[in-house]
Amino acid sequence: MAAPPGPGVGEKRAEIYTYEAPWLIYAVNWSVRADKPFRLAIGSFVEEYSNKVEIITLDEDRGTFPAAPQFSFTHPYPCTKILFIPDKECCKEDLVATAGDYLRIWTIREDGVQLASLLNNNKNSEFCAPLTSFDWNETNLARVGTSSLDTTCTIWDIERQVVDTQLIAHDKEVYDIAWGGPEVFASVSADGSVRVFDLRDKDHSTIIYESPTPDTPLLRLGWNKQNPRYMATMEMDSSKVVVLDIRFPTLPVAELQRHRAPVNTLAWAPHSSCHICTAGDDSQALIWDLSAMSQPGEAG
Repeated sequence: MAAPPGPGVGEKRAEIYTYEAPWLIYAVNWSVRADKPFRLAIGSFVEEYSNKVEIITLDEDRGTFPAAPQFSFTHPYPCTKILFIPDKECCKEDLVATAGDYLRIWTIREDGVQLASLLNNNKNSEFCAPLTSFDWNETNLARVGTSSLDTTCTIWDIERQVVDTQLIAHDKEVYDIAWGGPEVFASVSADGSVRVFDLRDKDHSTIIYESPTPDTPLLRLGWNKQNPRYMATMEMDSSKVVVLDIRFPTLPVAELQRHRAPVNTLAWAPHSSCHICTAGDDSQALIWDLSAMSQPGEAG
């Protein structure tokens, strides 16, 4: 991670800070609050029921992440995703959400972390379809969308702890979901498609892209929050990331092909419309500048 600017002119600061977790890390995400600029939530990957989530904060004076056991808590199964509430102005409670067997909302206090709510839309069964991912709406902070192996996407009102909408989104498992506005979200699936949904017209969806390889799942989806015309996705076991322009459905505007092994995650820059980071099994994280992107079908 990049270092904050030093307090003194010309003072040299570290550019890389390292935190060694006591377990394999699967989920990680940045805090959004302006008063917590160097805070991260990380989730373990342990092949047991009991897993861990830690919230760590950089001590900028020492350049370390000091131990804070009060901000470490047990989580059932590994988290498939972790997100802090996207509340930059610090107007809401300090919350972090996790997905796994269910969607859980946690309250962060000075003395530790407490479970605020466990959101389960299948109370009539002792079994649950695991949640593969979720996204927090940046315009309506009460709205969280989840994706599931049962082919559905569920839109929750986390303040009232009720389901706003549940949609059968795809023909097969849904692997990721991303908001593109207050009422619009998209999802990717094992059926190989990117579909866009508008909550004002729940009976219809638009297929933006389909994998050119039959029966090849799309695993991850990122929607560019700075320029919502663009989104990015990737196929299973592929070293390529596909960038899409929703004005030109079905045809990629760029294909990013510099990884030497399958890509496993991607993220658009929160401050720039033309930068995206991709990471893969080749142990590389690549930052791409897409400012020259222009025509559909252009290769990166």
